[in-house]
Amino acid sequence: MSTLQQILGTELPLIQAPMAGIQVSAMAIAVGNAGGLGSLPCAMLSPDVMRSELAAIRAGTDKPYNVNFFCHTPPVPSTEREATWRAALAPYYAEYGIDAASIPTGPGRNPFSAEVADLLAEFKPPVVSFHFGLPSEALLAQVHGWGAKVLASATTVEEALWLEAHGADAVIAQGLEAGGHRGHFLSHDLTKQLGTFALLPQLVRALKVPVIAAGGIADAEGVAAAMALGAVGVQVGTAYMLTPEATTSAIHRAALKSEAARHTALTNLFTGRPARGIVNRVMRELGPIGAAAPEFPLATSGIAPLRAKAEAAGSGDFSPLWSGQNATGCREVSAAEVTRALAQGFHASL
Repeated sequence: MSTLQQILGTELPLIQAPMAGIQVSAMAIAVGNAGGLGSLPCAMLSPDVMRSELAAIRAGTDKPYNVNFFCHTPPVPSTEREATWRAALAPYYAEYGIDAASIPTGPGRNPFSAEVADLLAEFKPPVVSFHFGLPSEALLAQVHGWGAKVLASATTVEEALWLEAHGADAVIAQGLEAGGHRGHFLSHDLTKQLGTFALLPQLVRALKVPVIAAGGIADAEGVAAAMALGAVGVQVGTAYMLTPEATTSAIHRAALKSEAARHTALTNLFTGRPARGIVNRVMRELGPIGAAAPEFPLATSGIAPLRAKAEAAGSGDFSPLWSGQNATGCREVSAAEVTRALAQGFHASL
């Protein structure tokens, strides 16, 4: 089996997790230049911004990089479901003086598409990763056509086997500890999802393609443990969130540095799909898993004005404070320094 460095073309078997809303090209460039695989999260970027960020990466580094996309099927909007959601949020709208009738509806996140694939073909990124499954066979063939390696997240053995059978060059074992959105796509039953160090060895045994560990890995010791269990490399996100290259907000940074970061939970209140974040007021009072929230990504529009009002007042009560269960690796140092510190775990595992 090839090493992850051979597959990705990197010096280190380390991937910086794509973190939408928390980082753009600066992070990908810094990690790439330090020997890891930097990532650009593209699910929330317009075509113009995506083109600009890809051009910035091309100008900032000659190292390989990863672009990441969602593969969800957009839901059919439900007037009834949206009304139920707005009713659940009504007391908060009243508290902040928000006219619920003035809030637009909309998706907030778009899945990988033919238009995006055509845009990417101009840049030919060497690695493309997907969350919530894989795109259509035709789109995946287009990505592979320019020589890109394809990575995708799995939260169960069944999902990993599906990804292997449908064209993934390597599978990311996303443990329940990981921050942000669950990568699940075959089942919405959260009880099926395992912790990283329970999921990882099962995937290593079941798959022929390489397995990358993700979730709860925040330092060199965690890296060494993942490698000892058969991972060919690791994907790390939360440990990069306090770096100067991250666009993490001041409110989010403060939460990550506080004792509040010890308590995270899966919540669907911010987007409609379970994602791990630091527990805040709206998660305590409505959920954290709320039946009223519309399907992903339609829940976003209803809570967005509350987030804006609260953040303007210095509060993260309605903000998605994404974080993994292990924020101990968060340090206010450069992304390159975080990368070098994590790399010590690979040396320890040799």
